[in-house]
Formats: sequence, C-alpha cells, structure tokens
Amino acid sequence: MESELADEWLLWMKTAHIPEVMETGCFTEYKIMKVLTNAEDDAGVNFAIQYTAVSMQDYENYRASFAPALQRKTAEKYGDRIMAFRTLLQDLT
Repeated sequence: MESELADEWLLWMKTAHIPEVMETGCFTEYKIMKVLTNAEDDAGVNFAIQYTAVSMQDYENYRASFAPALQRKTAEKYGDRIMAFRTLLQDLT
C-alpha cells in the first residue's frame, strides 16, 4: 500500500473495520502486524491482520454470514488502492 495511505488505513482498521469484525463474535482475538520484509517488486507498506477463531465452524460462520458485507465496505472505501488476501492458518504450538 502506498505510504501516504498507510496511516489512514491503519486508523480505519483500528477504529472501524476490526471492531466490526470482532463484534460478529466469530473471533476471540486479533493482532495487527507490520510486514518488515519486502518482495523485490513490492513498494510501500504492508500489514498482516490475524484473527483467531475457536473453531472452523466459527470461521465458516464468519465467511458465510459477515465477510461479504465487510469486504464490500472495504472495497467501497479503498477500491484498488489496497490489496487484500486471506490465508487460513493452523496454530501447531
């Protein structure tokens, strides 16, 4: 993401988007991380937002019931100025 957009986006994530995601009750916690390594063809600032769900059922409920509307809000606000992708991880610790 462009450096000049990063501060605005991060504030919006902290004050609007993440609270909405957490209000769904599908996740127990979240983390916001700044990516410190850059790919050769990547410029700007990158973040990773990690949400923790107790079960796959909670995650699937989020995907089916809440994700489409929340993703639409993000797309309406930022369009192609940001890129997002989702990865499902399993904690093995």
